[in-house]
Amino acid sequence: MFHRQNICFWRMFAMSSSHLPYFAEGTVIKGFGRGSKDLGIPTANFPEHVVDKLPEDIACGVYYGWANVDSGEVYKMVMSIGWNPFYKNTKKTMETHIMNVFKEDFYGSVLKTVMLGYIRPMTTFKSLDELITAIKSDIGTASDLLESKEAQDFKKNNFFKNTQKPS
Repeated sequence: MFHRQNICFWRMFAMSSSHLPYFAEGTVIKGFGRGSKDLGIPTANFPEHVVDKLPEDIACGVYYGWANVDSGEVYKMVMSIGWNPFYKNTKKTMETHIMNVFKEDFYGSVLKTVMLGYIRPMTTFKSLDELITAIKSDIGTASDLLESKEAQDFKKNNFFKNTQKPS
């Protein structure tokens, strides 16, 4: 059983990696309201038209990279792409947790992200606590991976300096 799961993971990793780095930009919209309330881990959500632009074969799962809001400072981030099976979503989402404490919500602001790597596939969890533990582990993994020189170079990418509002 483990062997089969391991092969599936590496297939998803290979498919996703062929699309990385992946740059996305859009106006932050209200999500389901669970990131901060249920999880204590706030997320910024892209609108459907940004999600629809994802390559068809990009794997659902958790990714890491960089993000900024309204061309501000660039921060580490983790992003969940998929239907979030724990909550049984019917709509695919891109939910970004930016590793920074913001003083207030930034709905309507321009969010820019670059996904650099794949952490794990989307999965369901037996409890909310198990989900929170996994997300915190993802955040730690992302933080460590983003310390590499290769990852640090993307933090300075000109993509984050452009100030045009997305359509």
